Amino acid sequence: MFRLVFINLFFSNVTPMATGGGFAQIWYLHRHGVPMGRATAATTIRTVLAVMFIFTLTPIFLLTLRALKDHTITGSIGVALAIFIFIYLAFFAVLLFRTHWLIAPLTQILVTLHRFHLISDARHRRWQFKARREMLRFSDSFGDYLKGQKLYVCLSILFTALFLLSLFSFPALLMYSLGYTVDYVVSLGLLVVTTFVMYFSPTPGASGISEGVFGSFFRDILSGNHLVLVTVSWRLLTIYLGMIIGLIVLQRELIKDRRKPG
Repeated sequence: MFRLVFINLFFSNVTPMATGGGFAQIWYLHRHGVPMGRATAATTIRTVLAVMFIFTLTPIFLLTLRALKDHTITGSIGVALAIFIFIYLAFFAVLLFRTHWLIAPLTQILVTLHRFHLISDARHRRWQFKARREMLRFSDSFGDYLKGQKLYVCLSILFTALFLLSLFSFPALLMYSLGYTVDYVVSLGLLVVTTFVMYFSPTPGASGISEGVFGSFFRDILSGNHLVLVTVSWRLLTIYLGMIIGLIVLQRELIKDRRKPG
């Protein structure tokens, strides 16, 4: 699990909108014997838990934080963000409750590949069978999660909340260390909204956009030099350090694969 977390961190931050992290987790779990459908479900559940917290808190902070009252993001951009929230939640609703709707388009993709002779007859039949089997496993896994031991379900929600709280506390801790008197809830709220914007950033790891949004939110709290220092330190501690560890872990995994007897 340690290796999985850091491999996810690496791929999440080198792909647009953090899309690579989910695929990396599925790949890694499948390599260690977890069926593709169940690996996809586990990754999706983890993402949904985090999204539920962030997407629930973002509108609350947008409406209540005085620091965001006259900010651009609460005006014209706020409408766009509301649309993104709806699309994102609608996608996960289909994924969770109407998984069978995804079988038809997936089947059609494989039919199209076969029609253009990109896959052979045997591979087409095999992939069709595997795709339907894994989609059914994926669907069943959500039921298994909800029917599982309540202790573990509750702990998964609790630890998601603790992880996010720890992650969002870094700017406040950095500012306290520089001698600033900061309203912790304001700092927390600003970073929740920053993270929400990062979900839709087209750049790998939201690089550039995250720093820009962070800087625009905290410029009234920090002086110029300290703003740059806190921004760089925040990204280094929460993103780049994990990416470096993830890169090292990934290289070790790939080297281990090469050493396995063929």
